[in-house]
Amino acid sequence: MTDLVCCNLLRKQCLRRLFWVVFVMASAYTTPHVAEEPNAAKESSDGPTFDADVRPILQRSCFKCHGEKRQKAELDLRTAETITQGGESGTIVVPGKPDESPLYEVVHEGAMPPGKKNRLSERDVETIRDWILGGAQFGSNNAAPVQRVNQHDVIPVMLLRCTVCHGKSRREGGLDLRTKESMLEGGKSGPAFVPGRPEESLMLKRLHAGEMPPRRQVVSVGVKPMEDGEIELLTQWIGLGAPTMPSSPPRESQFNESEQSFWAFRPVRDVEVPNVQGTKRVRNSVDAFVLAALESEGLSLAPEADKITLLRRAYFDLLGLPPPPEEVARFVNDTNPEAYEKLVDRLLASSDYGERWGRHWLDVSGYADSEGKREQDLSRLHAYRYRDYVIRAFGADKPYDRFLTEQLAGDELYDYESAPKITPEIYDALVATGFLRMGPDGTWAAITNFVPDRLEVIADALDVIGSGLMGLTFKCARCHSHKFDPIPQRDYYRLSAIFKGAYDEHSWLRPGKAAQYPFRARKFATRTLPHVLPEELEAWKTHNQPIEAELAELAKQFGADESQAREARVTARLKELPEELHEDLQKLLATKAEDRDEVQRYLATKFEKSLTFDLSALKKADEEFNKRSKDYDRKKTELDEKLLPEPQIRALWDRGAPSPTYLLQRGNYLTSGSLVAPGFPSILTATGSKFEPTPPWPGSTKTGRRLALARWLVQPEHPLTARVITNRVWRNHFGRGLVKTLGNFGRLGARPTHPKLLDYLAAEFMRSGWSFKTIHRLLMTSSTYRQSSAVTAAHEQLDPDGSLYSRMPLRRLDAEELRDSILLAAGRLDRTRYGRPDRVEERDDGSVMEKGTNRGWRRSVYVEQRRKQPLTLFESFDLPVMNPNCLERQNSNVAPQALYLLNNGRVRRLAAAFAERVLTAAGEEPAAQVEHAYLIALSRYPSDHESRVSVEALSKLRAEWQRATESSVSSAEPGNEPTNDTQNPTLLALQDLCHTLINSAAFLYVD
Repeated sequence: MTDLVCCNLLRKQCLRRLFWVVFVMASAYTTPHVAEEPNAAKESSDGPTFDADVRPILQRSCFKCHGEKRQKAELDLRTAETITQGGESGTIVVPGKPDESPLYEVVHEGAMPPGKKNRLSERDVETIRDWILGGAQFGSNNAAPVQRVNQHDVIPVMLLRCTVCHGKSRREGGLDLRTKESMLEGGKSGPAFVPGRPEESLMLKRLHAGEMPPRRQVVSVGVKPMEDGEIELLTQWIGLGAPTMPSSPPRESQFNESEQSFWAFRPVRDVEVPNVQGTKRVRNSVDAFVLAALESEGLSLAPEADKITLLRRAYFDLLGLPPPPEEVARFVNDTNPEAYEKLVDRLLASSDYGERWGRHWLDVSGYADSEGKREQDLSRLHAYRYRDYVIRAFGADKPYDRFLTEQLAGDELYDYESAPKITPEIYDALVATGFLRMGPDGTWAAITNFVPDRLEVIADALDVIGSGLMGLTFKCARCHSHKFDPIPQRDYYRLSAIFKGAYDEHSWLRPGKAAQYPFRARKFATRTLPHVLPEELEAWKTHNQPIEAELAELAKQFGADESQAREARVTARLKELPEELHEDLQKLLATKAEDRDEVQRYLATKFEKSLTFDLSALKKADEEFNKRSKDYDRKKTELDEKLLPEPQIRALWDRGAPSPTYLLQRGNYLTSGSLVAPGFPSILTATGSKFEPTPPWPGSTKTGRRLALARWLVQPEHPLTARVITNRVWRNHFGRGLVKTLGNFGRLGARPTHPKLLDYLAAEFMRSGWSFKTIHRLLMTSSTYRQSSAVTAAHEQLDPDGSLYSRMPLRRLDAEELRDSILLAAGRLDRTRYGRPDRVEERDDGSVMEKGTNRGWRRSVYVEQRRKQPLTLFESFDLPVMNPNCLERQNSNVAPQALYLLNNGRVRRLAAAFAERVLTAAGEEPAAQVEHAYLIALSRYPSDHESRVSVEALSKLRAEWQRATESSVSSAEPGNEPTNDTQNPTLLALQDLCHTLINSAAFLYVD
């Protein structure tokens, strides 16, 4: 939403600048960093000059944002050198061409300086125009400084076009083109170029001849041929002697006091718990903060909800499942004053807790079992390990600081390649890095594996990290400095450079074509590591060895059968030819083509084709062999399906020595700007935190960059990490965050409704050792959480949107809770945990359903999460598409939801299983049936009115089904009479009642 607002606010400005953008993008490589010579025909000795005429205008109107104290968009307008250098969008002055000069464009259109009151006068604008038209003269010599082409103009071209074959991973011909030094060192054919002599430079000769890059191979390696402007740039650089320019020191970002003092960028504070009047309702500090805000508006907390409401609320919040009937009776009859607190502890200790709260995190990470992007939606064979890691981590209450560190840099925590044994700790750390592999990725296909496609994958990963972990929208800064938050464009590329050791668009690991279900191929993607636990590897070998032996024997038998059938066909064919040729033709067939003599080669042209039978021809010619071949294919398929793929980990790991990172002007991969070093967002490092990565262990080739990022994120002084995650936990308990915009704590995001409470929770979270379960206990044992959801007139008037938390919100079950609750009610929920996801398939009617097990269906978190093929139930009930992730789920209320629950065949069958469960437990007594059905479905006893109405409905339904049954029996043909199982009126009536309960609001909503 905030990105959309940003785009709308900038639309008018962007349209005015369209010509500027097009010019910069089109000319970036043809004339990079080179000021055009002034147009001699337009030079005028008495025209405006920079020092005398233009600089005073800029100083008066522009230096505030583009001068000594501040250089917005990295643009400094004070000197000839800085104007020639331009800003983050490239060149701003094209001598002799004011209409192509962004500087003139923005002042002429009134886009800069911002604000109508600050616009330049017509005379000032005309002066700037005349100055540019006259050649953009600087100083007394009337000449603009010309910045020569250097290695920073050429290296990006080499990285983009050449280093995939002549770089880090491959060095065809022994040639490395990543640096000037390696180019001069050359390869097998000598140096790549001769400084000052373009005509003698081997690389230019190959380029002009069209030999490099090889046209037939470019798509397979994800590059495109060098463009004419790029060749001209390279020629110019070599002709000048291949000049180099030292890398300039990183620019210090400058922020004003308002930006630095913004609430989200200040460290978490220790705050005092406020005093309130309604002390009787204060169970812990959370209540004091909430009550303080309520009392200031003349409100108080709503009355406490009844025990059954609290029971169902707590179960769904922590487990995502309703309480079983026996737990309802136990809790209602428990008179212990601490019964509720003990309930919360039991739920937190439940193995179901990790599945529920792990699902919340899987939304943040964008977990999916397929790549997305392309229609094929390639399966991710090993992604499930990350899902299981998350579930286990939440179940074990793994500290959040450790949890984040493993996901961002697990490969830099242990020397896994040299470890004598893969331990559970090493395994978890490697699996955790799958967090950074969860975004949509179509680069497995040759036509979508070019640098811009790769940059999209990296951008998605940075988006997940920015919005999901830090609550900041970095996406805007990919193309320009953020218009609202103090995030310069350079910071985006500094952050992306941190990931370059693993995510390098110029040294890319493709997500190879993993085997589709059933598992027939056992070739794995290059993005996988083999470092699984030893016992899993051994179990895999033990499982597959006898199957592979059986496959080998089967293939041997079929091979012999095929040879025999082929010999029979050859013999039959020879009988049709003269007998004197038989011996020579048999020798011909037994001789390799390259070993044949002249006579055999002649015979081959005449007879070999008619004597050669491939498998397809054999099947057509021999019906008996065709039957045996089909039998072989069937047996082989059955055995193939039993094979398990080799255990692998879908991971991201540092491969050392990354390519340099250049700022991309306007985000365009063809217009590289200045070189940038890895670093943290500068607004968050005002306290002096420096980016100083070190190899994670002695002798390591890893950069240590992501580990440095992870440790910086989880330091107590970081202003965002603890706030963002505790706000998310609060939202998942109370329906809305203290900061409503979960992924945007910036200026376009919402301000916290209870800023002191947010800081208190963040500080408490860190003090508790980053424990989620501690925060759960704190929130759920508060009076604020235990409130009723009833809305009064005072609520509607003084807290209409519930932002003061004057009552608990009513919420609908999400897609997974709904599906799991129906399965649980029917007694068909398979509680098997972990492992490969349950497959989904599209049926003839277009619906997408999941494969079950012999015990029913597993929890929704274990259903295959395909980006382009979600379960129909999930799609109907708002399961988000991970593109790249989901920061907050939205609930819709549309007719297809009700129609699905009312008409779907599986739902009706599950309602029948629900009825059978009730009938087994409650017997034939209608009142007992109603009571048990209510306990299972709604976690409560029916009221007297509900019981009476339901019993009457059962009686009427049973009578109707009885008449229908008698009618169907009398009209049935002999031998086709319905069975008692399918025509039991009592069971059918109870099925209707159970189906009605599943469709009720009381089933679908948590109070």
